[in-house]
Amino acid sequence: MKQILLMIAVVALVGCGGKEPAQPSATPSHFEKTKAEAEAGDVVAQSSLGLMYVNGQGVKQDFKEAFKWCQKAAEQGNAIAQYNLGLMYYNGHGVEQNNVIAYAWWDIAATNGNQKAPNNKSIVANEMTPAQITKAGELVKEMVEKNPKLLK
Repeated sequence: MKQILLMIAVVALVGCGGKEPAQPSATPSHFEKTKAEAEAGDVVAQSSLGLMYVNGQGVKQDFKEAFKWCQKAAEQGNAIAQYNLGLMYYNGHGVEQNNVIAYAWWDIAATNGNQKAPNNKSIVANEMTPAQITKAGELVKEMVEKNPKLLK
């Protein structure tokens, strides 16, 4: 089951093949526009920029930068970014692999309406001990208490 989720995650997160960064041009690229919007605080642009770094779309693939931008959007309640953080923790992309944190992010993303998160949450739960699931639930409560913006 983990292999299936891993394959789905890789296709969803990484895409179907490497892409070369766009060549510089006189007009700003889609990446440059998205980055400027993300830096200005646009939550959707932050989430999109994270995926651009994951996929190497217009920029060299960089999971650490992807994590940084997804986290910024996730902390503002963006369910797509929250889902993607779950994938990054589950697969160890840009961050140390951690099923407890992956479960927590998918729980939050599911609460915010992400349609894929409940399935991933149940898959990772099958790989966790009851104590780890309890710990993940406590982590969700702690995260939301620290930052109520996580939930929309």
